[in-house]
Amino acid sequence: MKPSVLISIALLIGAVAVFLVARWVGVGGTSKTGPRVVVATSVVDAGMPLATNNLRVLQWPGQTAPQGGFDSPEKVVGRVTRQSLVPGEPILESRLAPVDVKGGLSATLEPGKRAITVRVNDVIGVAGFALPGSYVDVLVSARDARNEPFSKIVLNRVKVLAVAQETAADPAKPKVVNAVTLELTPAESERLDLARSVGSLSLALRNELDRAQLTSAGTRLDDLMHETARTGGPNLNAAATPATSMGARAAPVARQTPSGVEEYRGIQRGVGSEL
Repeated sequence: MKPSVLISIALLIGAVAVFLVARWVGVGGTSKTGPRVVVATSVVDAGMPLATNNLRVLQWPGQTAPQGGFDSPEKVVGRVTRQSLVPGEPILESRLAPVDVKGGLSATLEPGKRAITVRVNDVIGVAGFALPGSYVDVLVSARDARNEPFSKIVLNRVKVLAVAQETAADPAKPKVVNAVTLELTPAESERLDLARSVGSLSLALRNELDRAQLTSAGTRLDDLMHETARTGGPNLNAAATPATSMGARAAPVARQTPSGVEEYRGIQRGVGSEL
């Protein structure tokens, strides 16, 4: 058989193989046959409307599109985001505000919630690590009717909506801010407003997956003193005992010496039974 014929047959077999592989990959559900899904092409901050220049359509891997996704940019242009989006993230209904909502911080609020801002000199912002999207507990430190100091958790697991005027921040770059805006129910807003009027506030950062609701009676100065005594530290409220007061006879302490056994009782020193 001529070499030219063999080359032709080899090329034909190669073309058939390429065709079969391409067909198999297509049936397997790659981007050529997947559903159309609208994704973000750039970072979109919470409260911002979506525009054509930060959207594109991709063929989604697999046969099923993400639940709540869209197949056309026209369906989401102008919609306001409730949460920040990153490049390549699919646009989902759950991350968008209702159709008629305008942009701004109000678009990011859950139904029935309110936004209240507290100045930095009222709240210590966890050294800058309380970022938009974080969850915190709010504590108040004040004095009671007897002028005794106390500290108490007044709000559990409240969401940080913004720091200063930013609704998005880089977690790797914490910074000092002028104010912290929290998402609260109306009742929680009243508690926070009262708490900041009677004392100073601080934030305790918590894991966003931790949904436990803590009930605390608060901590007072006496509690700190009793805890110190229980753990073996100095008890500032404890009175001097007779054994340690001035003039009391202390238990003897013996020490072996070449001339015999010396005893120390209080500040007196003797040998054997001289004391």
